[in-house]
Amino acid sequence: MAGKKTVRAGLVGSGFAAKLHIDGIRRLHGTNAEVVGVYSPTAAHARTFAEAHDIAAIGELDDLIEKVDVVHVCAPPVAHEPVAVRALAAGRHAIVEKPLTGFFGDDGQDLDGRTLPKQRALDEAMVSIARMLEAERQSSSCILYAENWVYAPAIQKEREVIEKTGAQILWLHGEEAHSGSHSKAYGHWRLTGGGSMIGKGCHPLSAALYLKRVEGRARDGRPIRPATVSGRTHSLTRLEGFIDQGHLRTDYHDVEDFSAMHVVFADGTIADIFASEIIMGGIHNWLEVAANNHRTVCNINPNTAMQTYNPVEANFDDIYVVEKIGTKQGWSSPAPDEDHFTGFPQEIEAFYRTVAYGEPVESDSRLAADTIATIYAAYLSAERAGAEVAVPRAAGAGPDQD
Repeated sequence: MAGKKTVRAGLVGSGFAAKLHIDGIRRLHGTNAEVVGVYSPTAAHARTFAEAHDIAAIGELDDLIEKVDVVHVCAPPVAHEPVAVRALAAGRHAIVEKPLTGFFGDDGQDLDGRTLPKQRALDEAMVSIARMLEAERQSSSCILYAENWVYAPAIQKEREVIEKTGAQILWLHGEEAHSGSHSKAYGHWRLTGGGSMIGKGCHPLSAALYLKRVEGRARDGRPIRPATVSGRTHSLTRLEGFIDQGHLRTDYHDVEDFSAMHVVFADGTIADIFASEIIMGGIHNWLEVAANNHRTVCNINPNTAMQTYNPVEANFDDIYVVEKIGTKQGWSSPAPDEDHFTGFPQEIEAFYRTVAYGEPVESDSRLAADTIATIYAAYLSAERAGAEVAVPRAAGAGPDQD
């Protein structure tokens, strides 16, 4: 369309996240997008994805980077840092899926997350963050942290409430849970950097950290950041007495399927974040805000904008209801636009406005860095049976991190 800038885009990865990203690109309205192609180290996967979405399969990562303005890093977490750093070195923006990075062991190491020393995991994750932030500092482009919860309508409405009322958040309470990840890589620490705490807990945690940043900036121009964290992890589906009736994913090699984090911010206020793989009946995503002048419950999913009773399962064979619902019989909350409620198109819209027009980004590398630092400090705490651990500051993050 006339007057709009065109952004050339490339995707790295061809799984569930890549589909969400290309769907978001197709819904852009403030920017024109040209999807150059997709790269995957498994060429057959790239070809299948390319054919399904009418784009090109690119055989080499550097060829893809050379042709685009922005790289969507939708590969498993183990690949996030190397792909993002290569994109930034070439002057390309990097939209990096959650989690930003982590510790995945050494090349060729036979890593077992159950016995991995968590102090080492924390230290190495912080080094990875520092490398990414340094690559961003040296680049003309930036990291765009693909945390869709930040852009979910409920979270953005709460941002408005906090900014306009001068609210002080006293307690945040959130959860992401369902019956198991879509990703085949999930369940192996060497590929994903952990289990439910990082794979699911990063969502409500990032949203909580984001809202405290909003509060601090609205009050005195400085974000309120996490200071300490206490964590616990459990592997419930690996218990000797677990009775598997086939409703939950259970193939977790060396990662937890339940986690809890208790975060204390620099101002003494708190957040409690839960994440698990043991919840049936669809995605359970929410964040509650208890402030000094209001209370908000942000229902990300399920959302009751629509409720339907279906007496016969087969009636809805060709009807999408909501992610991971399990059964379509009885009462359910069909999502009229699931991606909208969860913030995916808004996230992509915002990122492309940053790439095309230089607009500031809400979900940036600093928020991502705090999320990773908090999670790995929580893993260390869990190793110490819940003892409080200081959340480290990422080196090279700039004055906003002081």
